[in-house]
Amino acid sequence: MEKSLNKNRVQLDRDAWVSGAIEVLADEGIAGLRVEVLAKRLKVTKGSFYWHFEDRRDLLMAVLQKWRDGRIRDITKQTRVQPGQELQQIYHVIDVYSASRNRRGMSIELAVRDWARRDPDAAAIVGEVDEIRLRYARELFLACGVPMEEASSRCMLLYAYVFGVSLMIYDKFDSDIPRLKHDIADLIARSREAKLAATSSSGQ
Repeated sequence: MEKSLNKNRVQLDRDAWVSGAIEVLADEGIAGLRVEVLAKRLKVTKGSFYWHFEDRRDLLMAVLQKWRDGRIRDITKQTRVQPGQELQQIYHVIDVYSASRNRRGMSIELAVRDWARRDPDAAAIVGEVDEIRLRYARELFLACGVPMEEASSRCMLLYAYVFGVSLMIYDKFDSDIPRLKHDIADLIARSREAKLAATSSSGQ
């Protein structure tokens, strides 16, 4: 028994607490993220929490920081402009962030956003992440030759779609969901002029 407890203490570092807290946040929201709940889920004593954190607020700030860093790292990976592949990147971003395989990440995202409605520190972090999201996406549209104002509108539309579709149950709305998603991606990614040019080129 003593060896088992010691093993837990060695393995359960600060980052393990933070990762566990993010899982609780996704499942139960910020109101359910309590030290007692987290310790029980991690199968350790509540007292061991204070080896790593001053209090619950210290944990919450660590959760926000980890979420922020993870989001920015992913945004950079997915949307940093790659010369010659900008349009493909836009389609890729739409596909990745609207896919059902991303539902766990979206659960965490929505929980953080709900938290941000009540907490100025959380709101500041979410605002920072959103600004980076929009700025990087706009750079992709600009690199495709889209004018600044339209690029701003399209990157906003892109994320409005990504977040909106994550909240909807639409499987019975259309008989061909893949076609529906592809059409939406076309509407977001390509300007009317680009679509006409592509159609004209394919018809020649």
